[in-house]
Formats: sequence, structure tokens, C-alpha cells
Amino acid sequence: MEAVKTVLYMGAWISVWSIPTEGENTVPKAENVRWVSLDFKTILNWTVKPSDYRYTVLYLENGDWTENPDCSQISHSECDMTMHLNPLDRSHEADIRTEVMSQDYDYTDDLPHTYSSPFNPYRESNISSVRFSLKVVDKSTVSINITDPITSIHHQGRQLTIRDILKSDLKYKILYYKSGSTRERESVSDSSTATVSGLDAGQSYCFMVAAYIPSRAKAKQHGAWSTQLCKQGDTDLMQDLSPGAWAGIIFISLTVIIITVITLTVFCCRRNRQRNTTLQTPQSSAPI
Repeated sequence: MEAVKTVLYMGAWISVWSIPTEGENTVPKAENVRWVSLDFKTILNWTVKPSDYRYTVLYLENGDWTENPDCSQISHSECDMTMHLNPLDRSHEADIRTEVMSQDYDYTDDLPHTYSSPFNPYRESNISSVRFSLKVVDKSTVSINITDPITSIHHQGRQLTIRDILKSDLKYKILYYKSGSTRERESVSDSSTATVSGLDAGQSYCFMVAAYIPSRAKAKQHGAWSTQLCKQGDTDLMQDLSPGAWAGIIFISLTVIIITVITLTVFCCRRNRQRNTTLQTPQSSAPI
């Protein structure tokens, strides 16, 4: 019985001394894994504690984990996954595996993995702001020509636009308002060329455009809004004046009128006084 106790005590003693202290020999694990995607260029980002370990990124393809050849045993914490997420309209997953460079480490199966959340580029990639031009058709109509943003995806030697990828799912939303008004109007175009009619003739209008994908979840339907472009109206200067400017003009006009009236009054009084003096002088000099 005593021999059994001795063996148990020795086993416990060995186990305690074999446990590494906190933080010692800890293999770092990728954390805060997230997808960052703009115009279908998709980057996988993560954070890690500083160490000499490296990382390999794998992605799920046809049920098998495939290594990204551009992200094998890398020291940095990001990986371009753009060319490996096919087809685009499908959920993709990634695995970030910690790599030990030492040849003495034999427990590669025990190295930590961090799996990403699923990501669908077609339905989740952000769309950048667009460029567009305005052309006045007539006094109440303008034509808007929109340039589709370029993506990082190539097909048969050609760089694709978001229109090439989204096809009929891509629409453009146009916001516009009349100068001096806070009321915004909205128009949706199915193509990259739009016509906005029904404008008040001779008035100035400002326009903004954004990609609009109604087939997506609401939070991902709109791209970034463009820079504002304005169509100048043909109204005269007096119609464009603000209330403050009108108040200034009225004040100045009243001041000028008052000064003019005072000046004319003083002038007339002096003329009358001189006339009276002239009439009185001959009478006072006549003989009695």
C-alpha cells in the first residue's frame, strides 16, 4: 500500500513540474479574423501577438481545405483572397493556421487554427463611389452618364467592372434637390445612363449617385455616395438672393432715399432763403 502511495505522489510531482508556467511555450493564435472587401477585392485580416511564428491561410474548395500559395508561412497578418473565392455568389470560409519554423517541433497537429466566418463576395463586398457627368437636355431635363467602378477581377485578359459581375442586379440610385430647398428627390436607373425630367425650368439642381443592389440585404444594398455635381439655372441675380441679402438691399435703399430727401430739403430751403433775401434788398434801398 505504501508503495502505491509513493508511486502516486511521484506521478503528481512529475506532472506539476511538467506543466509550463503561464505564457511559456504558448503558441499564438490568430484573433479578430475579419473580411475586408471593396469592389470584389477581398482581404482576410487578423491580429496576433508579436512572435517568431508564421501563418498559413487555407480556404474551403469543393469540401477540401486548400492552401493559398500566396499566403503560406507568412509573417504579416493579412492575405489577399480575391482570386480564390470562386464562384463569387457563394459563402466561403478560411482557416488561419499557426506554423512553427523550428525543425524540433513534432506536434504540428496540435498547432492552433482559427476559422473565419462565412463570406459571400457577391452579396457582401462594399462598392466604392462612382463618377458621373451631367448633360442638360432641355430646361427641365438632364442626362446622367455613370462610370461603372473597376474591380480587381480579370476574365480572359480583361479587367471586369461591377456591371460585368452584378449584371442586371446592379442599379443606380440618384438623389437630387433644387438649390435652396431641403427636399430631396430620388430616382432609380437600371443602366449606367439615366434621364431625370420634371425639373423646374431655369432652376439650379444638385445631384449625387450611388450603386444600388436591391437583391442584397438592406445593410449592403448601397454603395458609397458620389461627389455632388450641380446644374446651374438661368435665373437672374435678384431671384437667387437670400433673405439676408434682401434685408441689406432694403436697408441701403432706405438710407439712400432718406439722405436724398434730406439733401433736397436743405437745398430747397437755402434756395428759398436766397430768393427772399433778393426780394427784400431792392425794397430797403428805394427812396422815401
